[in-house]
Amino acid sequence: MDITFLLNGERVDIGNVAPTVTLLDWLRENRGLTGTKEGCNEGDCGACTVMVTDDAGSRALNGCILFLPQLNGKSVTTVEGLAAPDGRLHPVQRAMVDHHGSQCGFCTPGIVASLAVAHLNGEAGHDDVLAGNLCRCTGYAPIIRAAEAASADPVPAWLTPGADLPIAPRGDGTLPAAPETLADLSALYGAHPDATLVAGATDVGLWVTKQLRDLDKLIFLGRCTELQQIDDTGDTLRIGAGVTIDRVLTLMQTHAPSYAEMLRRYGSTQVRAAATIGGNIANGSPIGDNPPALIAMGATLHLHRDGQTRDLPIEAFFLDYGKQDRAPGEFVEAVTVPKGQTALRVYKLSKRFDQDISAVCGAFNVTVTDGVVQSARIAFGGMAGIPARASATEAALIGKPWSVEAAQAAAAHLAEDFTPMSDMRAGATYRLKAAQNMLVRYAHDLAGTSTDIRKVQA
Repeated sequence: MDITFLLNGERVDIGNVAPTVTLLDWLRENRGLTGTKEGCNEGDCGACTVMVTDDAGSRALNGCILFLPQLNGKSVTTVEGLAAPDGRLHPVQRAMVDHHGSQCGFCTPGIVASLAVAHLNGEAGHDDVLAGNLCRCTGYAPIIRAAEAASADPVPAWLTPGADLPIAPRGDGTLPAAPETLADLSALYGAHPDATLVAGATDVGLWVTKQLRDLDKLIFLGRCTELQQIDDTGDTLRIGAGVTIDRVLTLMQTHAPSYAEMLRRYGSTQVRAAATIGGNIANGSPIGDNPPALIAMGATLHLHRDGQTRDLPIEAFFLDYGKQDRAPGEFVEAVTVPKGQTALRVYKLSKRFDQDISAVCGAFNVTVTDGVVQSARIAFGGMAGIPARASATEAALIGKPWSVEAAQAAAAHLAEDFTPMSDMRAGATYRLKAAQNMLVRYAHDLAGTSTDIRKVQA
């Protein structure tokens, strides 16, 4: 596969590149740019963070799970490219020195890259920006002080990452490929239904770096702009499968704030900038955090095959562990959610508050009229082999007066809905009790009681 991109302002042309070569490995082995570090090699520690720019703007991404073909037509800035040609430091670099933000230095290049992207984009939520950059030496206080100090400085004139380069589409029907239209994608995947679809590679990347899989039949989705659209129809929002989680988060801050707050804890800034809502649905993980929320919202999933779209309730897509209702050559095109989700609440329970996999993720959406429950949609992840609705619990609520006591009584029915497993994240008994407590928390939440678990209450 032939690709072209900008690296620290210079054009790079690579012919016949293997589709699963990561940017991290290529930078270190082929260009000697060793500032980008390998820490976890799974997108968790942020030591490999780089700045990637295209016509949608600049974002921080994990180079360790970023395949080179995903960079076609884009611009990459590594930590070596942040300083001026004459050696003047980027404001973030200077502030890190002045405020003693570095000790062993291993994590520092990734931290600097993340903060430089935030500085460029005017983002001041430094705790969120750095949630994906792990430091175990200095601690975060001097790093945050450095970020705050640099925020007042203008973006350096020399830091002007290039945007989209004109890249001719690959249309010969061979793999690997990066189709640019939905029609081309449909035809290509129909002809190669055994191919692996790659959107953000936050999951597939680990197949290569951790499971050492040899993947050659790859279809990259990043250039198919039709999958990246968000359409507001008035009563609903149609979200393309290629829409990244950070864009979903921004969208839901207005339409479903509780869902947005859960997404803020979904991976890191780097992961949310790469991962897509379609990928999180299509991989069918029982601990994926989007499906429970989408099920509770009453979302409709749109699948595409041979130019035709098939619609189904999103909960019907998940059949069993590792099995989804998806025919060969069929792929997730979009998901549609109703607007007006004022009663939706999404609670994520994990060992680490930020950037951790859920032990239990619960989503609740109960409609109450004149004090009586008219409808209920309650869904969980982490409680079964698939994300699923709590049907018995819903039935126990519908038609009953709504109260904390009613929620407590209905919570007992969760034992009918789920037989959770025990694993490294939580035991079965703990999971069931946590899910029951989430329903009670939801009742308190709707009643106006503060349920923020980060605040200590009497």
